[in-house]
Parts: sequence; C-alpha cells; structure tokens
Amino acid sequence: MGSQLRVYKRRIRSVSATKKITRAMEMIAASRIVKAQRRVAASTPYSDELTAAVAAVAYGSSELRHPLTTEADPARRAAVLVITSDRGLAGGYSANVLKAGEHLTGELVAEGKEVDTYLVGRKGVAYYGFRERPVTQSWTGFTDNPTYADAKRIAEPLIEALERDTDEGGVDELHIAYTEFESMITQTPVERRMLPLTLDSTAEESAEVFQRGGQPHPLYDFEPSGEQVLDALLPRYVESRIYNALLQAAASKHAATRRAMKSATDNAEELIKSFTRLANQARQADITQEISEIVGGANALADATAGSER
Repeated sequence: MGSQLRVYKRRIRSVSATKKITRAMEMIAASRIVKAQRRVAASTPYSDELTAAVAAVAYGSSELRHPLTTEADPARRAAVLVITSDRGLAGGYSANVLKAGEHLTGELVAEGKEVDTYLVGRKGVAYYGFRERPVTQSWTGFTDNPTYADAKRIAEPLIEALERDTDEGGVDELHIAYTEFESMITQTPVERRMLPLTLDSTAEESAEVFQRGGQPHPLYDFEPSGEQVLDALLPRYVESRIYNALLQAAASKHAATRRAMKSATDNAEELIKSFTRLANQARQADITQEISEIVGGANALADATAGSER
C-alpha cells in the first residue's frame, strides 16, 4: 500500500504543476481579450465608413461596370479565404472555422464553381496539408496579434485574382470564413461573400449607413470618374474587411483559449481532489494494516506467553 500512496502523491504533484500552467494561460488569454476587443471596436468605424463610401460610388454610378462590382454571368471560379489560428489550446476554435470553410467550399462546388483556397494560420495549413489538398496561398505567424500590414499583404493577391480574367487563373468571387466575436462566451464561425458588390446590395448597404437620423442618401459627382474612384476605394475596402475579420478571429481565439484553459484548470482541481481522496484512503489503509499487525503480534505474543506459563 505504501507504493500506491507514493503513486498518488506523484500524480497530485504532476496535476498541480499542470494546473499552474493552465491558470497562467487563462489569465494571459483574459488580458489579451480586452486588448483585442478594443482593436475590434477601433477598426469598426473605419470599416463602416469605407463601406459607405464604396456604396455611395456604386449607388451614384448605376451605369458603372467595374470588375469588382460586376456580377460574372456565369461565375466559374471563386476564392475562399479561411482564417484559422497559429496555435492550439483553444478548444474547437480552429476546427469550427475549418468546418465552416469546408461547408462554404462544398456549396460553391455544388454551384459548379472551381474553388481556390487561401489560408491564414498554421492550423489551417496543417489541416489542408495533412489531407493533401491544394492551397493557392497561405500566411502564418501573426494570427494572435494581426496588423493592417498583414491584412494588406493578404488582400493583394486576392484583388489581383479578382482583376484577372478567369481563363488566366483569375476568380469571379471572393468569399471569407472566419470566427466572429460576439461576446466572451459566444464566438460564431461565419461565411460571407466580400466581392463582387452588386448594385442592389450596395444600395441597401448605402441606405443603411447613410440614413442616420432620417437623413436622405447624399448625391455625389465623381471626378475624374466613378471607375477611377472605385479603383482607389475597393482595395482599401477589401483590406479593411480582411483586417476586421483578422481582429475578430484573434479576439475569438483568445476567448476560446481562456474558456479552454479555465475548463482545464477546473478539471485539474477535480483530479487533485480525487487523487487526494484516494491518497487519504491509501494512507488510512496503511495505518489500519499497521494497527492490525501490531494487534495481531501482541495477541500472538500473549498467547505464546500464556502457553509457556502452563
């Protein structure tokens, strides 16, 4: 029984050390969530105003046919950007967004479109690499703390693919799958089409943004032309949307890590309680056995002494 007690004590020490690590990681993730939330809140007004500006151009130039706002008929190829994480220890965070990316890809393939996959994060790269699936381009190393420069680097090849002809390897549509941060408890994988912007949807977005306080939609004149304005605005629009998605994904990952590490810490506490209880039982069994041996020895000695006196 003494060896069993030593095993339990060794397990208690091991789980206690793991608990310290998970507790520290939980606290780190909690501090990073606050910073990530602030960055998301700071980027949202810029993205909204830029969307409104693009909407105003498309709304005010109804005859304009720009490559990034014109629907291909039929659309033959689409680009899908999937944003995962560089690191694990976040529960089902990366698995859920990869599942959303798979669902989005399946829908596009069912519509008869070829899909070019673009990946952000080592988890996505490992997932597609293990299954030997083709990846057009990937980026890693910045998912925990993305910058606008990272979003710009991602947006450049996507915009180039949109501007190229489909026969030359270009794409007709741009879709994105990432995790949207709603609260500390809820993070939802989403699938969205970023481009092309159709005039109908652009008008609706524009009306929603500009009709604040019942104000009518403003009218604009564009110099030198609406097409050149779109040439300048739409790359910024794609960059801002990707940047906002990166920030949302980073905040979601930190929240998932915090939740996973809290669960691990709670489980460690339960294991420590369980092993402590088993160790106490083993110690009590050792004590009981020792007492039984002492009593048995005393009784045997007493019986031997009584026999010799006869």
